[in-house]
Amino acid sequence: MASQLAPTRAPSRRQVLSTRGVEANARLTGSVAAVLLVLLALEGVTLLRIRPLLALHVLVGTAIIPPVLLKIGSTTYRFVRYYTGSPAYRRKGPPAPLLRLLGPLVVLLTLAVLATGLALLLAPVPDRPALLRLHQASFVVWFFVMALHVLGHFLDTARLAPRDWYWRTRRQVAGAGLRQWTVAASLAVGFLLGTFLLTRSAGFLV
Repeated sequence: MASQLAPTRAPSRRQVLSTRGVEANARLTGSVAAVLLVLLALEGVTLLRIRPLLALHVLVGTAIIPPVLLKIGSTTYRFVRYYTGSPAYRRKGPPAPLLRLLGPLVVLLTLAVLATGLALLLAPVPDRPALLRLHQASFVVWFFVMALHVLGHFLDTARLAPRDWYWRTRRQVAGAGLRQWTVAASLAVGFLLGTFLLTRSAGFLV
């Protein structure tokens, strides 16, 4: 009877590389998500005493922008590969239905919060009250949607984020160093941008 069983075919090199590409994308997404959680927690602390901590609020809020764009890029890449029929991404499967529905809303609201915050810094004084209301309103909606998003992805983030930073697991998928430097570079660019904007918006912080 054993002779009637079809032999198990070993995965091809292309299949192995495709699977590792999926894992590499997931690790990058997890790493940058962990960085964003820390930055968002710090940004939340500034809201407790916004006036004395306004400069820090602006700095952290601006520093978030490049990591946010990096995460949008990595998740969009997964989205495109899945819906264009990549076998490896198909095998991994999509997120849960609710998280799929929330994804585009999270992106739009995040961009709205960041865009209104930047506009508030750079706009003429007469336009600031209206922009502040938009910034606050978009933040309130974003907060509740983001809370669901974070809760839905928290376990995956906790599982994936450390893999490129532990010696035992970072060697399993090539490119760990490049992914680390990509996350670090996005953070460095963000803080440089935040520092630059602080010097340009000193009048707003008074």
